Amino acid sequence: QVQLVESGGGLVQAGGSLRLSCTASRSIFTANPMAWYHQAPGKQRDLVAQMTTDGFTTYADSVKGRFTISRDHAKNTVYLQMNSLKPEDTAVYYCYANLFEQSYWGQGTQVTVSS
Repeated sequence: QVQLVESGGGLVQAGGSLRLSCTASRSIFTANPMAWYHQAPGKQRDLVAQMTTDGFTTYADSVKGRFTISRDHAKNTVYLQMNSLKPEDTAVYYCYANLFEQSYWGQGTQVTVSS
């Protein structure tokens, strides 16, 4: 069992930046992948970015060049650096981990981008 706790969300103006953090209650070294999803009101939860254990990253087309996912194994933490934010990035952002074939989700953190 692992708990994931997100932080770093908030209100930011368009063009601004935020860094989300997701800290796990145990080692995420073997989690494959670690990922961030987002869900806007009335919409499905979609993949934003993911990183495999060998460092391979995947991004949604809408965030390529603006968002960066990274992992710090020493801190059991995965980050999502979000730059050049747009109003359409407004959503609840969820951390995800696949660990030993079990899926784990955080509780989500709200990101609101004002125009």
